[in-house]
Amino acid sequence: MADIKSYLKEKEKREKNQSDYKNKIHRHRMSSLYRLLLVIAVIATAIALVLLQYKRHIYTGYDIVSSIERSSVSDATDIRFDDSILTYSKDGAHCTDVKGNVKWNQTYEIQDIEIDINQDVVAIGSYNGREIYVNDTSGQLGTITTTMPIRRLAVSTTGYVTAVLADTSVTWVNTYSPEGELIYSASTTMSNSGYPAAIDLSPNGELLAIAYVYVDAGSLKTNVSFYNFGPVGDNQNDYFVGVYTYTDLLVPDIRFLDNETVAAIGDSRLMIYKGRQKPVLEAEYLFDSEIKSVFSDSGYVGIVFLADDSEHKYCINVYDTSAQKVGSYYFDIDYTDIYFDKNNFVIYNESECVIMTYDNIEKFNGEFSKTVNTIIPSGSAYKYTLVTDEAIDIIQMK
Repeated sequence: MADIKSYLKEKEKREKNQSDYKNKIHRHRMSSLYRLLLVIAVIATAIALVLLQYKRHIYTGYDIVSSIERSSVSDATDIRFDDSILTYSKDGAHCTDVKGNVKWNQTYEIQDIEIDINQDVVAIGSYNGREIYVNDTSGQLGTITTTMPIRRLAVSTTGYVTAVLADTSVTWVNTYSPEGELIYSASTTMSNSGYPAAIDLSPNGELLAIAYVYVDAGSLKTNVSFYNFGPVGDNQNDYFVGVYTYTDLLVPDIRFLDNETVAAIGDSRLMIYKGRQKPVLEAEYLFDSEIKSVFSDSGYVGIVFLADDSEHKYCINVYDTSAQKVGSYYFDIDYTDIYFDKNNFVIYNESECVIMTYDNIEKFNGEFSKTVNTIIPSGSAYKYTLVTDEAIDIIQMK
């Protein structure tokens, strides 16, 4: 009996020791977990504070990180061309990277230049001329020769070009491959479908949007028409896939924000259509004020008005590819260009610049130390390329 009692006591002691050991392991594991969670929480808080500080940080100036000398012709124009610089004049055009290397050179003689850029592709033609030069940032994609005088043109990132051409009594809308092959051709007069006041191609070249303006029973009307050059359009008459008609509305501007989002800007409203195959009306925004300018880039479209208060000069309404209004932003400089980036947009002229976030935080409002022709985003946070007549400067905001 004594042996049994001794055995039971010994067993109970072993079980108690095992239980204490397991409790110690559990406490140790929980303590390690708590320490790990505490470290993660501290790091997350620190990151959040850094991001918040970065987001709300206001820049008061900039440093020139690097500078490359360049020379320019007095009558030449410099514009953003994706991540490169496009310089054009009446005698020709050339593309330069931000290191000053000439990537291509195109000679021509054009008195009245018609130009359209779609990301990294440009089409250059002459108003009343019959030649269109199509290039990307690497070189020439092709040359298109038309049979009638050019009035307007639009280009896609695939190099396809749609041109409005003038005949004696008929206007033609022709679409060409970059090699000059005629893909689509349609004639129009004011008495039937109207005059093509605005045209644009989707980046992939599959959709064409045209705003036809005409008069019906004494009223001005606009047809916003869509054409599909893909498989869906092959099954339709003349690739036609849809139309929206507006009375007492002039639509002088139409542009694709991406391959399936179209913004049509009328004199009193903005219409946004969505659809990769057959665009449909997604949203409408009415305006009481006169539109001063329209800019689009990176999936945003911005419409500039005179400010509706006495404290500011201008107001820009910004919309995205979801057909949502991102916000209204006030500014005071007389702009020459506005471009949109992922996190902010830049308003500038040759001597002043304003950088604003979509949260309506003014990150920078200041002057340039040189006369600036154009600004190119570098891809890094608040780092830009300033193109002047004498140099290409890489700057970092501070």
